[in-house]
Amino acid sequence: MSTIILQETMRIPDSVVDLESFREWAKSDDFPERGRYSYLNGELWVDLMPEQLFTHNTVKVEFGSVIYGILKSSRHGRFFGDGTLVSNVEAGLSTEPDGTVILFESLEHDRVRLIEGADVGYIEIAGTPDITIEVVSKSSVQKDTVVLRELYWQANIPEYWLVDVRGDHLEFDILRHGRQGYVATRKQAGWVKSAVLSRSFRMTARPDATGNPEYTLSVR
Repeated sequence: MSTIILQETMRIPDSVVDLESFREWAKSDDFPERGRYSYLNGELWVDLMPEQLFTHNTVKVEFGSVIYGILKSSRHGRFFGDGTLVSNVEAGLSTEPDGTVILFESLEHDRVRLIEGADVGYIEIAGTPDITIEVVSKSSVQKDTVVLRELYWQANIPEYWLVDVRGDHLEFDILRHGRQGYVATRKQAGWVKSAVLSRSFRMTARPDATGNPEYTLSVR
């Protein structure tokens, strides 16, 4: 593969030919700061679209703040936000989910490992996290709803949280790992249960002072 030049400061080197070489590049100083890059089952996915503020960014912030608070209070695990490299060799994936949860129990049983960088502490999660979260955007529909749904399942991730607020109705599903794929957890009056976090969640929206949507992730 010859070097792909997306912009002057955004280059995919010709040394990136497989999962391992992608992981090495993703952890190097040469990895671009802008854009989203994933290696998924032999294919390199690149998304350079700007992040939409009210259908993507603020949704990630709401989910992250709520789940971070739960785990900090319970001391059962950690939440990692967007920009965290997650890799699973068996599933052939290396990507940066919109959110990732790992329980301390999973670390203790070596289901997941924190990988250190050469000089900047821990920079990668390897193995099987307990939850991955993706917020669907216009440029990520196929990736989030088809490709990652299959690969996260192959990686044996217990729960995949899939959120899509682009339409008239909010779509928030907790997909649980089943025998032949992920299965949507049944909702009750809008509430959906996470077995990993032992809590139920409901997502709602209302307009803020400027008329833009403001999202709330409720917990019980």
